[in-house]
Amino acid sequence: MTALDKAFDVLESLAEHERVTDIATATGLPKSTVHRILQALIERGFARSDGNGGYLPGPRIFTLAGKVTHRFDPARQAAPALARLRDATGHTVHFALRTGDEAVYIAKLMGHRPYQMTSRVGMTIELHSTAIGKALLATQPDDEITAFCERSGLPGRTPNTRTTASALLADLAQVRVQGYAVDDEENEAGIVCVGAAVHDHAGQIIGGLSVSTLRHEVAGEEAYALGPAVVAAAREASQALGAP
Repeated sequence: MTALDKAFDVLESLAEHERVTDIATATGLPKSTVHRILQALIERGFARSDGNGGYLPGPRIFTLAGKVTHRFDPARQAAPALARLRDATGHTVHFALRTGDEAVYIAKLMGHRPYQMTSRVGMTIELHSTAIGKALLATQPDDEITAFCERSGLPGRTPNTRTTASALLADLAQVRVQGYAVDDEENEAGIVCVGAAVHDHAGQIIGGLSVSTLRHEVAGEEAYALGPAVVAAAREASQALGAP
């Protein structure tokens, strides 16, 4: 382990521990080494003493975090995961962020197919009728979902749309079990999508990604075969966004 590795380990440990002994236990480093690194971090503003023998993250961390957050672009960070999912499946990939009772596409990669989806970056989508939307709703408790149903009215987009709270709740229960959602011509006739939720650096659900294709390309249960790849891509995108 290099000196830089040790310094990073101590810096990361400051997020959860304050005492030298606890930091030493968490990092596996001698207390003398931890103390020396902490003094160097204090000099650079990345740590500070709490006045009672403990240590806290320093102001330099918050300044740096603010600058990084200002420049942070979720679509750019998730781009490699989206591209790998598109190349692995050949289908169009979307990435959307939730905003209230809707979600907004912030990235779209066209699939390797001789047709184009009519979706576009900036388009808002329903939560109850799309794969991304259902993946997001499934992370909420049932009482919040019921309240959402009352607010939105669950408008029917196609004959397959879940337009009652009971039907949607039953669908979301299955989403929780399998880890991904399927929109089987529920938002647009002839279109099937498979989606999973994406977390941010704080572990919060901020949006989701999906693959979309024509119904005739994924007959019957074939759509569900895409689930593991979508879940893996969502996990990769979450890690790129800093999720623990």
